[in-house]
Amino acid sequence: MRILLIGDIVGKPGRQIVGHALKGLIVREGLDFVVANAENAAAGSGLTPANYEELIAAGVDCITLGDHIYRRKEIGRILETRNNIVRPANFPPESTGRELAVVTSRRGVQVAVLSLLGRVFMRPVDCPFHAADRVLTKLGSGALGSGAKVILVDFHAEATSDKQLMGRYLDGRVSAVLGTHTHVPTADETILPGGTAFQCDVGMTGPYESILGRRIDRVLETTRTFNPTDFEVASDDVRISGSVVDVDEATGRATAIRRLVVRQDEAKQLSNKSAVL
Repeated sequence: MRILLIGDIVGKPGRQIVGHALKGLIVREGLDFVVANAENAAAGSGLTPANYEELIAAGVDCITLGDHIYRRKEIGRILETRNNIVRPANFPPESTGRELAVVTSRRGVQVAVLSLLGRVFMRPVDCPFHAADRVLTKLGSGALGSGAKVILVDFHAEATSDKQLMGRYLDGRVSAVLGTHTHVPTADETILPGGTAFQCDVGMTGPYESILGRRIDRVLETTRTFNPTDFEVASDDVRISGSVVDVDEATGRATAIRRLVVRQDEAKQLSNKSAVL
């Protein structure tokens, strides 16, 4: 089966290009399952219920979140009631939301999706390695109601060393460990020895004529002078960035990984194609 993880969706530009292109992309690439990190989808920080519905309607099967998960408090009811959106599993157990999602793909295969937050240069959180062990033990024992073999981990972390350690730690135990959060795609995609697909960061889905999705002039002004400005979401050179992973559904082992970038002209073509279909 073929899985796409869409990297951090930033604001309205990111949501719109996903809405325009994803259904055509699903057909063109033969995608069986689409996961999107959407923690920046609401004007660059957080996620609203309306944003959630918009992305699901666009063709996203499961949504992961990160350190900005609770920036929009109204997302709480979605986190409590929907089974295809996850909070980081190494948040405190009292945190709103589920630590694991098990969602059925277009071909009827169950896919488990887990989100973890890194600790290097990040907010204080529980140990992601212990959290991964706990959730995977429950998943394997059937305690979470599923024997899913295809398992995707979105590791939302800052340091590449943190991400590489998690990839090695979970190698052979999950199908993929793919990084988000830094908004810059890395060129280190690989299949680790145990059959786990890995990449430090799959990149950002949003405006690339920017500083990590925000207006260059605003970020530069505050960085140079310390004078506060509103870091508004930028608008130009919008792209989808993500990674496609092929997985042997019988074993849960990855067989291929590649980076995916969709620019605006291509997104328009995909939108036209999906409209015809």
